[in-house]
Amino acid sequence: MQLAVKNRTNLSFQTHVRNLTLIICVCFSPIVNAQETLTELLKRHNSETVPYISVQELAMPKTEAVLLDARETAEYEVSHIKDAIHIGYNDFNLEETTQQLNDKQQTIIVYCSLGIRSEDIAEQLQKAGYTNVYNLFGGIFEWKNNDFSVYDSEGKTDNIHAFSKVWSKWLLKGNKIYD
Repeated sequence: MQLAVKNRTNLSFQTHVRNLTLIICVCFSPIVNAQETLTELLKRHNSETVPYISVQELAMPKTEAVLLDARETAEYEVSHIKDAIHIGYNDFNLEETTQQLNDKQQTIIVYCSLGIRSEDIAEQLQKAGYTNVYNLFGGIFEWKNNDFSVYDSEGKTDNIHAFSKVWSKWLLKGNKIYD
């Protein structure tokens, strides 16, 4: 008889622990799932019609490309990747940009803060016949997060235009600058 009571008590305890574990998982899973990754963010906002290039690949000495900065002037002036050509986003002019590009087969890498606006510009370049166009995965934020240098008109800087308080959560390194 004591054995039956003891087994029932253990079963009741195990059931209680299992139920408690289930409740904890259900309650906290939205918090865990709310931590969106950069890949998920880009999948949600981009059509992925333009292939990505990683910041690590861009930083390799063998990578020869024209870099186009698709952020606004105020963002570019705070900092940019070395030798990038500012083309803007809201005032992007395809004709002016293509006059600066020599060859429709040359490698072109377009970037912005995270890689969302740059996809729009890269798509326009593809439609204009440029065949080797890439979108920088994670943009200048990912570039800086990986400790690569950024520049302003005076040389190297740690400042990065953070675009907005919402988007700035993706910038983990450097000094966040807001307008």
